[in-house]
Amino acid sequence: MKYALIGCGRISPNHIAAAKANNLEFVALCDIDSNNIRDKVIKFDLSTDIPQYTDYKMMLKEVHPELVAIATESGKHAQIALDCIDAGCNVIIEKPIALSLADADKIIAKAKEKNVKVCANHQNRFNKSIQKIREAVEKDRFGRMFYGTAHVRWCRDHEYYDRASWRGTWEQDGGALMNQCIHNIDLLRWMMGDDVVEVAGMTDRLNHPYIDAEDLGIAIIKFANGGYGIVEGTTDIYPKNLEETLYLFGEKGTVKAGGQSVNVIEEWRFSDMLDDPEEVKARFHENPPNVYGYGHTPLYKDMIEAIENDREPYVNGEAGRRALELVLAIYKAAATGETVKLPLKECSTMDFKGRFSQG
Repeated sequence: MKYALIGCGRISPNHIAAAKANNLEFVALCDIDSNNIRDKVIKFDLSTDIPQYTDYKMMLKEVHPELVAIATESGKHAQIALDCIDAGCNVIIEKPIALSLADADKIIAKAKEKNVKVCANHQNRFNKSIQKIREAVEKDRFGRMFYGTAHVRWCRDHEYYDRASWRGTWEQDGGALMNQCIHNIDLLRWMMGDDVVEVAGMTDRLNHPYIDAEDLGIAIIKFANGGYGIVEGTTDIYPKNLEETLYLFGEKGTVKAGGQSVNVIEEWRFSDMLDDPEEVKARFHENPPNVYGYGHTPLYKDMIEAIENDREPYVNGEAGRRALELVLAIYKAAATGETVKLPLKECSTMDFKGRFSQG
């Protein structure tokens, strides 16, 4: 399958490694900075004959890839995705799928019109730990779900934001919830039944006066099934990343996933006693080198199979939209000081521009 990557920055190594592991044919690499492309060609021992582009539209016109991964700054995801879909390409879109619900809806509608697949890159759904927990959810081992909590306690320093001017801006990124925490927010919503009734939230910028958006977000979520969710996301932890955890509390079960990127099962308690908790914790344990984990490779495998078998990807465009919607609902609740009812018809990060401006 002919594959192209648009965006060769911080997350691109995971995409390149996943594409290689799945034996995709590299037909192009694209980045506005050609040095980024050269770095990745050397690092991954890619052929120097692979066409290299600084203009993705020219790339689409000349090489006609079947599958394109979009790993640019968040604010450009939507337009690039729409152009790729128009060119007949299937797309894997790094999180978030877009920065507005209108753009997410356009991507989903355009993909149906052109009969191509859209995968939202929420790779943590493929963690061994998360797959085991999802299996328990689908087998109703928890019974009635009472509540779940998602915590992302990470550090992002001045140097991180200096390396890319788009980070922390409302136009191209959003803050801690949209960038760092959306993976865990996605998992919480997915595990708790997906349907959200209302959201209350607070956000603040406590320690990063040089960015536009929040570095702390806290929310309470009410789900349609009567359960609740709690979100705590921050980039203010000193002096380095502490943890990403997901708790699920049900009538008949309690689970905690932790580690760098919810890649470790730390608690496993079920009344049915169908499995040995210590064995589960030992078997479903990964130790990835960074917070991105190992999920890109199985996500790519699933997307390839979805294209070949004409089925929906495991993490489709609608899933990406739901994660986006929940983050935007928290932003709106925090900005208005009122609970926000879902579904949201329209909302964008740009609605909150100037939210933390001084004076």
